[in-house]
Amino acid sequence: MPHPLHVAFIWHQHQPLYKYRDGKYRLPWVRLHGTKDYLDLILLLEKYPKLHQTVNLVPSLILQLEDYIAGTAFDPYLELALMPTEQLQPAQKQFIIRHFFDANHHTLIDPHPRYSELYHQRSEHGEPWCLEHWIDRDYGDLLAWHNLAWFDPLFWEESEIAHWLKQDRDFTLSDRQRIYSKQREILRRIVPQHRKMQESGQLEVTTTPYTHPILPLLADTNVGRVAVPNMDLPKRFQWAEDIPRHLGKAWDMYKDRFGCVPRGLWPSEQAVSPEMLPYVARQGFKWLCTDESVLGNTLKQYFHRDGAGNVLEPELLYRPYQVSTPDGDLSMVFRDHRLSDLIGFTYSGMPAETAAADLVGHLHEISRSLAAKEGHGGTSLEKPWLVTIALDGENCWEHYHLDGKPFLEHLYGTLSEDETIKLVTVSEFLDEFPPTASFPPADLHTGSWVDGSLTTWIGDPAKNRAWDLLTAARQVLANHPEATEETNSAAWEALYAAEGSDWFWWFGYGHSSNQDAMFDQLFREHLIALYQALNEPVPPELRQPVESHERRTTYRPEGFIHPTIDGSGDEQDWNFAGRLEIGGASGTMHQASPIQRIFYGADHLNFYLRMDFKAGVKPGLEIPNELNLMWFYPKETMHNSLIPLANLPRQAPTNYRFHHRLLIDLTTKYTWLHEAMDYDRWEARSSNALVAWEKSLEIAVPWADLQLEPDYGLQMSLMFSDCGRYRQHIPEQGWISLQVP
Repeated sequence: MPHPLHVAFIWHQHQPLYKYRDGKYRLPWVRLHGTKDYLDLILLLEKYPKLHQTVNLVPSLILQLEDYIAGTAFDPYLELALMPTEQLQPAQKQFIIRHFFDANHHTLIDPHPRYSELYHQRSEHGEPWCLEHWIDRDYGDLLAWHNLAWFDPLFWEESEIAHWLKQDRDFTLSDRQRIYSKQREILRRIVPQHRKMQESGQLEVTTTPYTHPILPLLADTNVGRVAVPNMDLPKRFQWAEDIPRHLGKAWDMYKDRFGCVPRGLWPSEQAVSPEMLPYVARQGFKWLCTDESVLGNTLKQYFHRDGAGNVLEPELLYRPYQVSTPDGDLSMVFRDHRLSDLIGFTYSGMPAETAAADLVGHLHEISRSLAAKEGHGGTSLEKPWLVTIALDGENCWEHYHLDGKPFLEHLYGTLSEDETIKLVTVSEFLDEFPPTASFPPADLHTGSWVDGSLTTWIGDPAKNRAWDLLTAARQVLANHPEATEETNSAAWEALYAAEGSDWFWWFGYGHSSNQDAMFDQLFREHLIALYQALNEPVPPELRQPVESHERRTTYRPEGFIHPTIDGSGDEQDWNFAGRLEIGGASGTMHQASPIQRIFYGADHLNFYLRMDFKAGVKPGLEIPNELNLMWFYPKETMHNSLIPLANLPRQAPTNYRFHHRLLIDLTTKYTWLHEAMDYDRWEARSSNALVAWEKSLEIAVPWADLQLEPDYGLQMSLMFSDCGRYRQHIPEQGWISLQVP
């Protein structure tokens, strides 16, 4: 009997504990994401009853939603929104100007005229100008729009919300109070709607360890060296007994809110290890989800992809595996990393219908490749295969037009009519088709969704300092055997909060946000609360930040970017890009250089480059009028040719050979792409590169132009020339290095 291709979408909904022990919240993201991302996702799905999916709700998120619903949660943003504008003090006004635009301005600010007007006043004139010129009316509108913009488009037709959107300006305190009431009304519907759809069979709801800790690191921080043998480690944290505590609390909360026991577990950050498996099985979970990189390392099988990004070993990835432990059997599913990332990071930059068609096209290609692997000569599937697409269910939508509604409607509409693809929950697939493949639990690789390692949460000096602080606090709690969860719940709740993964995510190299200092503070506040609950002296180091939060000037990319190539140098567009500071460097590009800095990054479609110049710089005058992007691929065998410029210095990198060259005439913005051939020849290739220069020079080069395989490593140098004569190159020391997604 032929089978459709089964596809399991798993959406992960998570927020860390923003609440301090005084009951006040430090950040507003549970409330704001709650009005935009948790309810609408499943309400939209409900319109397509043939499609089944899985949603993971983290316990720390549910707890905080319940506080807001009860009216006991107040964050600084909410307190200001509910304050009469005439009572605002200068420091509060400065905070509002600085933080009440913390949203993607393309999708959440620019569509609303008044919000956009205020945003561009701050962008063009600066914070001091706003402090001097804004009146109560401006602050009142900004306080309102910071909340209004987060209502999901699915709710825009509701009478009150429609009225506020049409009103646009002149919001009163009464308006802002009613906006807050509407937020709570939406939050109140989230968990009941998930329960309703689970009971109807269209949805499966899963859970995560209580406060989202990295379970392998709770068992033993030394496991960081499984994936990175030379990793620098903190003092050893080894408290595996905390694993069943987190699992048990999540289990009990789930039973109370959903009237049944959970079957699936989303391990925090999809981080797994052999040591955690018995605890998961003993608690009663039946399956868990992690990443393809973990499976690849477990099977000692690297997953290769073709030029379109499709896996060449589909028969290994698109199936569940059974792992037997002394405490019971577990099923494991492994997500397709690239398909998940396309939704999470790339499709937002494409037209909704095109993006949906691309995803369905990938699924059809997976089905064809699996049929070929089955070897029966037909095009239909004789075996039941499962493609798992698992990703963050909240943050990606901020980058989509109308919060992803058009994309999901196109996708769901297409899949509802496609008889060759069937969307399922993980449990219903496992019930009908139990795993036929397995591996010993000891073989399971210790790693996460990030590169199959744990380096995002340990190994960096700042991350290690945080672990040392946590280790010391955990030992102090162990020294108080009388402080049980029943007799001193405050101490244990503080520990659980501090064990959450999010603090370590933001420490050190790898990730940064406008709230780094606040995440640092929250982590230390949780540890301080533990000491205070035990009546122990608070170590002085907890009164000081774990790391400095001064803005860095040079760093590698911290995530995918999707800038609009218009030459505006929009800071939000390049927020996660790598950065090189040029002005002030030694050598040819000295402090007087007209080039100030370079930003670079990528998504699955393009490589992006931005160059900032001093004001008034013109090509052919202050800088040469030609820019050459020179690429080579150090680990790949291919033709490479000498740079086709005159007057080249005989030193690195100008004496290197390269494989691709994109020549840009900075005066006309015209581009020429060349590819290296044998005998140092270059041949012209067609290109769809985009170039714009207004405030900054911005460039997008499609990966398709370069015809590169996913995961290729590349190195690039930028070279200026005039009429084919070399003038200078940047960066002077080293390369711009990147990996093709």
